[in-house]
Amino acid sequence: MPLTAPAVKPANPNFSSGPCAKRPGWTVEALANALVGRSHRSKPGKARIQRAIDLTRELLEVPADYRIGIVPASDTGAVEMAMWSMLGARGVDMLAWESFGEGWVTDVSKQLKLEDVRIIKAPYGELPDLGQVDFARDVVFTWNGTTSGVRVPDGDWIAADREGLTICDATSAAFAQKLDFAKLDVVTFSWQKALGGEGAHGVLILSPRAVERLESFKPERPLPKIFRLTKNGKLIGEIFEAATINTPSMLCIEDAIDAMEWGLAQGGLKAMQARADANYTVLADWVAKTPWVEFLAKDEATRSNTSVCFSIVDPAVTALDDAGQAAFAKALVARLDKIGAAYDIGAYKDAPSGLRIWAGSTINAENLRALTPWLDWAFAEELNALKAAAA
Repeated sequence: MPLTAPAVKPANPNFSSGPCAKRPGWTVEALANALVGRSHRSKPGKARIQRAIDLTRELLEVPADYRIGIVPASDTGAVEMAMWSMLGARGVDMLAWESFGEGWVTDVSKQLKLEDVRIIKAPYGELPDLGQVDFARDVVFTWNGTTSGVRVPDGDWIAADREGLTICDATSAAFAQKLDFAKLDVVTFSWQKALGGEGAHGVLILSPRAVERLESFKPERPLPKIFRLTKNGKLIGEIFEAATINTPSMLCIEDAIDAMEWGLAQGGLKAMQARADANYTVLADWVAKTPWVEFLAKDEATRSNTSVCFSIVDPAVTALDDAGQAAFAKALVARLDKIGAAYDIGAYKDAPSGLRIWAGSTINAENLRALTPWLDWAFAEELNALKAAAA
């Protein structure tokens, strides 16, 4: 028997895991003062870029001696710049437990073709054994697995006296989870995640140890212009002082500034983390009373509070083959999309079939509370359709 559709839809049905929902109250008027039509190298243009860098340091609580730069090609560009410029000085441990970590493994082993590479992996829903990591080597890892909903619980597993560098893809963790900068030498993210900003730009943060590596190690491979962070053996400091490698969008700069000023107005980093934690709690409370769904992340201590991933575990669905389970999840997602109750909540294309709901800092908890009855309704409708087709 079909359920009655809930009476109230989420006021904002945007639950995509990137680009993510804009901060509450955002309108296009927030960009009214963007320096469109002006050079990014003009004095006011550089001032707005510097404002974005300064706000990043303040809101994310980046140490004063770490460098912050805005770089091309989103988080992917920032990670690639770090790997192509720094790796090869010593062996590297690559951690992977979801698709983006797997992508970095592919780039290091098949594109950079480094010889001394150890790959430490875990299946979707789990973390690899962090005790296997050798900090005499460089380490590349994602803080939060965007496509698996699994994050490292903290930075305690990282050696304070490490010899190698830690290169951390923090794109769906920054601003919503506590990053331990003392344990991180390279941190990357994009505005499109926890800030609800626009795509195409990345942020690259370097510790003094990372700068020392750049200035002391010259990789034996060609580097495209957009990857080059040094000149004549010295860091190109201007990159971290508002002179970007290539032309940024001043609309995107203004949007990032707006998002970070909103974050500070909420109470800063702890308040943004608290918003994401509260959002996760709404979903956790729903899972606890809902028999047809479970978290993809097995261990509560490693569950993401931003990219929250779910498996559909009703016996009628798990009895289907993989293609049938994927089709069921896709139909559920499409039903919610069609009626405007939730957009873009399907699992990532390379992940196990299921749902993925963004719960980061720019989401209001009341929208998640309004969403969960619609999830139950859509599941019941699809289950009825499945049973009718089998009859």
